[in-house]
Amino acid sequence: MATRADPALVKALARAFRYQQLLDEGRYASISEMAEAERIERGYLGTLLRLTLLAPDIVDMILDGRRYEMLTLPRLMDPFPSEWSDQRAAIAASDALPKGLEEVCRRETRIARHHHTHP
Repeated sequence: MATRADPALVKALARAFRYQQLLDEGRYASISEMAEAERIERGYLGTLLRLTLLAPDIVDMILDGRRYEMLTLPRLMDPFPSEWSDQRAAIAASDALPKGLEEVCRRETRIARHHHTHP
């Protein structure tokens, strides 16, 4: 079964990483400065930049064209967990997690619980 990445989501990811790189390089001192210079609404830019917080394996899933209920541009423009294990858990909760990633999520949850109970 051939899959095709969502072009709007891929474009948003590319823009987000490009804008993050400009910030990292010091091209702009703040998101507000960048928004003004790039003629983008500041709130939208901040939301777009959040996409750079997605776990690398989730970004790969998007670029590979694997479709999941949670991995749509409208859903990802809403707040999502910043912790990668929580992101995976949110995808699992959408009942769309592949088996291999499900095991990774379970393992990370066990590790996190262990660290909380055994500092």
